[in-house]
Amino acid sequence: MIHIIRSRATKQQMDEMIQALGTYIKLAVDIRCGILAGGGALHADCESALLEDGSQQEDVWGADWSPSSQQVTYESLINIRPRQNNPSLEILDPAIRQRVAEITLQLLGGI
Repeated sequence: MIHIIRSRATKQQMDEMIQALGTYIKLAVDIRCGILAGGGALHADCESALLEDGSQQEDVWGADWSPSSQQVTYESLINIRPRQNNPSLEILDPAIRQRVAEITLQLLGGI
């Protein structure tokens, strides 16, 4: 199940988001609005949820969240954006990585 998270996630939301993959959660993070969509089998599904909610493509970046280790990883097909100087699966810009981490930790950390 994909949830759009605007404030700290509940235990129930975390449980529902992790069901798809078991050990981690695929995310799309809107670095301008400070929200994220999590859950499902593909980052693109999370990205679609945010775009339908009004986010702008250039602000949405893919990542994964591991609740057990409280770690963010920054690799996703949706991150391949040569026009935004990101020709890689991995988010290359340190400022964007930092913003993704801040939002993810604020909304999902410690749960």
